[in-house]
Amino acid sequence: MSDASLHATSQDPNDFAVQISDQVESFIVAVTEIAKGDEPDSAVPFLLLEVSQLMLAGGRLGAHEDIVPDERYEPDLGPEADVDDLRERLALMLDPIDVYSEVFDPYEPRKAPVAARISDDLADVVTDLRHGMAHYRAGRVTEALWWWQFSYFSNWGSTASATLRALQSLVAHVRLNQPLAELDGLDTDEDLSSTEDALEEEAGRVMAEEIAAPLGLRTVK
Repeated sequence: MSDASLHATSQDPNDFAVQISDQVESFIVAVTEIAKGDEPDSAVPFLLLEVSQLMLAGGRLGAHEDIVPDERYEPDLGPEADVDDLRERLALMLDPIDVYSEVFDPYEPRKAPVAARISDDLADVVTDLRHGMAHYRAGRVTEALWWWQFSYFSNWGSTASATLRALQSLVAHVRLNQPLAELDGLDTDEDLSSTEDALEEEAGRVMAEEIAAPLGLRTVK
């Protein structure tokens, strides 16, 4: 995409910037709506779909050439919007499958898994995306694209991809009737490197058949 298209005052719907901003805004709106809890039975499938679609935007940003902001220093956007309510609503709705284990960097040899929360991850991703959206709505299109691309590499890309893996794994466990290890009560600050069997030692009370109905996931007969 040319520099001229980034600064165009009237952008074509097919322009890269417009498409990325649409995908970002769609994700923010969708996650906010899901967190309201009006349709808890569909929460996990909807989140899987929304994160999957967001990762397409991330992939496009990652494959794009480096975007250089107009100004040397980022303009002040004021205080960030509070996401605590969003985080808490998601945590309540996703309990007890909010906590999952993740290897932060797959290229670090023998890296021990760490505990993470889907609710924390989604709130963090929304925070990054909203920051770029503030630039976009203020007419600083290049700044918005730069921020979304930079934060994709530095934070929200890996966070969203880890969340996607957790959601996909959850759906797969349910659809394939495979029991889930109990992660309820696992602290995200807990060091899991003390034993390779840390997760296996957790009780297996949460089974796929027990969470399928409340989460709106069909089990395989």
